[in-house]
Amino acid sequence: MSDHSNDSETREYELEFHGFRFIARAAAPGRSAARGALATEPLILLGGSSQDRFSWLRYERFLLPHATVLTLELPGYGEADPLPVEYGMDFLADTVHHATQALSLARVNVFGACFGAAIALRLAQRHPGSVARLMLGGTAETISPEYTMAAKRWRAMAAERSFDELAQDMVEQFMAPADHGVVRRRAAVARLMRQRFAGLTERELAMDIVHHERLLTHPWSLPDLAVTAPVLVFTGEFDTITPPPVGRRVARDLAGRFTTIKESDHLVQIERDTDLADLIRRYFTDQPLDGLPYLNPVEHFVRA
Repeated sequence: MSDHSNDSETREYELEFHGFRFIARAAAPGRSAARGALATEPLILLGGSSQDRFSWLRYERFLLPHATVLTLELPGYGEADPLPVEYGMDFLADTVHHATQALSLARVNVFGACFGAAIALRLAQRHPGSVARLMLGGTAETISPEYTMAAKRWRAMAAERSFDELAQDMVEQFMAPADHGVVRRRAAVARLMRQRFAGLTERELAMDIVHHERLLTHPWSLPDLAVTAPVLVFTGEFDTITPPPVGRRVARDLAGRFTTIKESDHLVQIERDTDLADLIRRYFTDQPLDGLPYLNPVEHFVRA
């Protein structure tokens, strides 16, 4: 399938990995663009557990002048096949790598946010030769006790079909409390997230619950495997689900860079989408990150 709107070309590929069907969406500059002028390797965007291949569409107009953009509906997401909880981040990372091979992409830039960050990190650990640069948002080393308790509540609420209560609880977990700090578009984003969670279909909700259970039964990261690609870790400065000290530890362990985006929490990709798109563009095209008005100071870590 192709889409030539906005001078871009989009193709979707139905792929299969170990018996699980999934979908890859590749967007590239249109024929009138100078293909030879692309500034960096193809960019893979991996989002959170409730997201699909269309969740990052608004980012494409910022990124397509610089790179081909690939979004995936991995097994367990969207219209792809459901993925049993026994399959963890290793399997999903290998599925991403299979997609790059199927599309003949030798090296890629990889962006992962929230659940997608765990997959992105594992991809860089398991297939280091295929990852040119790595950017992780809202990530952690381990699952917090608070998240573990929340995931168990969500499973019970889903079983009881208490969908409105479930939606409200999810919003409260993923967004910072109102008195925690100034968060851009907080009220509008809270309404949007309540509507999104409350509007999940039975199939989508079942997939979402399995994702949360997957996080509780598989390790988030493998600290004994080094990452050779350059790494940038970021989070919202008021993120309460993966707070800045947690992201800073991840960056330190990976000998990467760390920063926080001002006036945002865990949902920075919605609250400050234009600024995050600019940060993605700058990082993956090796532009300076210091002094940007939406960023707090960038910290650099070196391997001990």
